[in-house]
Amino acid sequence: MENKNNNWSDISEEITEVTKKIKEKAEDEDLVEDLKESIKETIQNSSDIFKNIINTIDSTIKDEEIKNETLEIVKKINNEIKKTVSDASKNIITLVDRDFLLEEE
Repeated sequence: MENKNNNWSDISEEITEVTKKIKEKAEDEDLVEDLKESIKETIQNSSDIFKNIINTIDSTIKDEEIKNETLEIVKKINNEIKKTVSDASKNIITLVDRDFLLEEE
């Protein structure tokens, strides 16, 4: 009879461990989703800032040549920042996903 109780005790402990791992995994996945969402928001906010800069330049600089050159520079900066953030976010997500796969093994 005692052996049956030990088996149930062992099973109970195993269930507790599995439950704990499931909760930890869910929390980790939530963190990754939060990170992805944060990166998207950062990109969108940066884009909005550059749109405002472009609108300000367009409405305040009267000399067309200076305006066009300035707008071209700002657009290049915006594109470079977008590319950098996009590359960085891909690298971060790849690293995080790789870490999850390693943890699962």
